[in-house]
Amino acid sequence: MSLTLIPLRKGHGRRRAADKVTELRDENRGLRAQVVGASDAYQLLQQRLNETAARQAEAEEIIVQQLANLDELRDENEQLRDELAALKVRFGPELAAEANANAITVPPAVRDTSAIEDQATAPIPVITLQQAFGSTDPAHVPACARP
Repeated sequence: MSLTLIPLRKGHGRRRAADKVTELRDENRGLRAQVVGASDAYQLLQQRLNETAARQAEAEEIIVQQLANLDELRDENEQLRDELAALKVRFGPELAAEANANAITVPPAVRDTSAIEDQATAPIPVITLQQAFGSTDPAHVPACARP
């Protein structure tokens, strides 16, 4: 007789209820462990949220400070631009006279084409075919094309 043919004996009546209670207690322990794990995960997420909110507040403070600095720099830039315009009007003629007095003149450059590989090229003549073959008659056949 083979052991595989013997049916497994399950408890009946009272034994089955005790097995079910044990099973439910095990499930209860597992669920409580999940609750504890979820609580830990929730606390970590809450901590990250608080850190993120703090970083966001710091970033907003920095932005406000940078905007204030930007406004101050724009005002200073406008003042300096006005001051520069006034100085250009006041000293413009003197600066122009000094630039003209100290101007450097350079003679026009001449390309050295004495080397054979650096010879200057002539412009390419662009003419029509009729001009090239010396005739305006469309029926004209050039001498080089005659048989």
